[in-house]
Amino acid sequence: TACARPFAGRLADAGFARPVVATGGVLGAIGGAGHLVAPNPGTLIVARLVMGVGEAALFSGAIPWVLADTPPQRRGRVAGWFGLSMWGGLALGPVVAVGLNHLSGYRGVWWGVIVLGIASAALVLTTAGDNRDGDGLSPLPKSFREIVPVGASLPGLAFGLSSYGYGTVNALLVLHLHHDGIGGDSAALAVFAAGFLLARALGSPLVDRKGGVRVALGSLVVEAVGLLLVAGTGNEVLALAGTVLAGAGVALMYPATVAMTLHRTGALRPGTSVGVMTSYWDLGIMAAGPIGGLIAGHAGYP
Repeated sequence: TACARPFAGRLADAGFARPVVATGGVLGAIGGAGHLVAPNPGTLIVARLVMGVGEAALFSGAIPWVLADTPPQRRGRVAGWFGLSMWGGLALGPVVAVGLNHLSGYRGVWWGVIVLGIASAALVLTTAGDNRDGDGLSPLPKSFREIVPVGASLPGLAFGLSSYGYGTVNALLVLHLHHDGIGGDSAALAVFAAGFLLARALGSPLVDRKGGVRVALGSLVVEAVGLLLVAGTGNEVLALAGTVLAGAGVALMYPATVAMTLHRTGALRPGTSVGVMTSYWDLGIMAAGPIGGLIAGHAGYP
């Protein structure tokens, strides 16, 4: 996903947003089918790679399409609300999967992925197309700077460091609450998701009013305070309150860093620059599980 995002964004910048996003849905369905039939770990890895490219195409390919007719003073809130599509899916996906597993077993889970991927592509194909012609931009980059624009990496690094907290919460929070007998482990991830979704839905307009840098700084402080509360308390209520704060802190980092990125790179190629920035999110999550696991293994869950 991290590697494919900038390329998906560039194709969208070149005027191919609709086919790129539709292809993302199809690739997601193919990846789900690969999970359903995989006879060995090698096939499973290929299926996950296909799924990762599909996610990149779906989300990063849609960014220029979404922002095309959005005035500059509203880009922060529109990016934030659009981002709810992906993070809402991440929050609700496990719940849907558990329901499918209860109804029809493990195979039903992956049939659900296949059907939803196909439905995603079908929805895109029934939507009015992107009217931009790409201003003659070549779909294929000719240099490193055409795929990694100057100005996208610093906001991306801030975004990736915040996503390390998100990834660590997903990997280790439930284990920590259970291991130390704090309680709340059954509700923790749902509470985190609720804080995230509520803050994103209500707070996205702040990016346009206060600016991306100020919102990002405030968000990182809130996230850090929430995680400190989780780490330093043995009380269930305080731990869950910290979890809500951590979720709310991460929530506005995406619209804030989108605003920072577009301010630094210009709005001419939003798919490429925001795609690069979002790749850091994937890298932060990718690092969080293994690094967090090493720390937990050597120092205990706290």
